[in-house]
Amino acid sequence: MTDLAQDLAAFVTSAPSPYHAVAEGVRRLTAAGFTEQQETSPWDGAPGGRYLVRDGTLLAWFVPEGAPAGTPMRIFAAHTDSPTLKVKPRPDVGSGGWRQVAVEVYGGALWNSWLDRDLGLAGRLALYDGSTVLVDVHRPLLRVPQLAIHLDRQVNQGLKLDAQEHLLPIWGLGAPVEGDLVEFLAGEVDVDPSEVAAHDLVVHDVAPPARLGQDEELLAAPRLDNLASVHAGLGALLAAADDAAGVIPVFVGFDHEEIGSGSATGAAGPLLETVLTRLAGGFDARGAAFAGSRCLSVDVTHAAHPNYLGHHDPTHRSVPNGGPALKVNANQRYATDAPGAAAWQRACREAGVPTQLFVGRNTVPCGTTVGPIIATRLGIRTVDVGIPVLSMHSARELCGVHDPGHLAAAATAFLTDPL
Repeated sequence: MTDLAQDLAAFVTSAPSPYHAVAEGVRRLTAAGFTEQQETSPWDGAPGGRYLVRDGTLLAWFVPEGAPAGTPMRIFAAHTDSPTLKVKPRPDVGSGGWRQVAVEVYGGALWNSWLDRDLGLAGRLALYDGSTVLVDVHRPLLRVPQLAIHLDRQVNQGLKLDAQEHLLPIWGLGAPVEGDLVEFLAGEVDVDPSEVAAHDLVVHDVAPPARLGQDEELLAAPRLDNLASVHAGLGALLAAADDAAGVIPVFVGFDHEEIGSGSATGAAGPLLETVLTRLAGGFDARGAAFAGSRCLSVDVTHAAHPNYLGHHDPTHRSVPNGGPALKVNANQRYATDAPGAAAWQRACREAGVPTQLFVGRNTVPCGTTVGPIIATRLGIRTVDVGIPVLSMHSARELCGVHDPGHLAAAATAFLTDPL
């Protein structure tokens, strides 16, 4: 279990943006013998492992020998994006003798968690020739400095941040010059800056993941929401490929979940439906295939916070290292129903791992996941689960070192369950 936590730390470090998460996923899949299915190429329905990439979204699947049209699927769905600060198209700004980078908030980030941290910059550069190049400045480059307490004596009574005025990182001294940041990043990846037409860039905390606690039973890392799930899902798919019979195991890591999933690469788009329809053997066969399929929507959940227990339901709290939690909501913010819950419990029993229950406090509205979107779009029975974390949506989050292994084991059992 702790080996998997260590591998999760390495995965998170290699994936400062959704595009890097996809690239690392492809590297692992390729090493295991999976081959690429390009969207624009004829469909390859032969047995074996395939993967498909669209920008920051990755799909992968394994077709067993002799799988007929209409074979049901077992789907593991997660997301590759995390709340952060995203660089604006014209990034070179500054004032008061400082060079700064123009950013906007991506997703429901905890703004204060980005203050006074050493930050890197990562993402992709889009070139005029139609290609893209990944870039990752994984060293201290940026910093969002907090105002000294001497200049705001009331700050400890409630920090108030303006996203336009107070979150701009500094990265040097002097007057801003148009094109400086792109020129710098192009130099990092040996690209002619005049060939860079656009960019998708996010900031990221460069402090490495760390074990903590007296017994080192906790893991602190950035982007656990939701790279912890992506990492477990990829591992589960690779393990399921050795034991798939009667079902087709599928992994999908969507981009844009943190901003509502409404994009061509998000869960509300058509990409998953298109791939699953082709896997089923076409439109005529997909009705039966979808009816027999199940989806595991996997996103982190809230661990009980010891300083704020009043924000949690007293009988449905989850704690780190207690196993991934089954997430339930009467208003279908999570897609779990009783038969789906039974399938999850069966997977945990088969894998020999613990599980917990998470239900939000009646007076505290919960978030949502890709689960209800997939269930609504495709009519596939979906169950929501996730490992418990503290500091969700912070620049740095906290989970138990055993839970990544628990999740991967249970997910493997789910992806191979023929019932």
